[in-house]
Amino acid sequence: MKGSAPRFSPDDYDQHGVLRLPLWFWGVLILQARTWILFVMAGASRDQGAGLLQLFYPDTQRFWYGILLGLPAALAFLICGRRQQWPRLWRCWRWVLAASLLAALLGALYSLWAQGGNEPSLEMVLALLDILALGYLLFNQRLKACFMPPEA
Repeated sequence: MKGSAPRFSPDDYDQHGVLRLPLWFWGVLILQARTWILFVMAGASRDQGAGLLQLFYPDTQRFWYGILLGLPAALAFLICGRRQQWPRLWRCWRWVLAASLLAALLGALYSLWAQGGNEPSLEMVLALLDILALGYLLFNQRLKACFMPPEA
């Protein structure tokens, strides 16, 4: 059938008949909110917190970019449980997450280009993970269906 909605397993739905978010979606959110997670870990470790932040973000400007670009993912953690109450917000949030990922990817690629990108680095690994996450957000059929209104 050409235009029919994809079919999913009954296990993919919760007890209310709502399509569950795929496990990999949570991994994408963690990847996007990595600066927020590091910030919380640094706050929880009090004495070593400043050293932890300095280790991953020697340039404080990059830390603030990471906080800004991770904000949509951090907010997604909060609103995903209420996606049925805010369907319009939830429907567009996939595109907000994709735009944030694209901005982070472009920033990482620029940073790699400015450094010369001669040796493998954590920045290169994160850029590759960002590419995979962006592809997942844009092309995974089940994830797309999770962002559609229930009647569609």
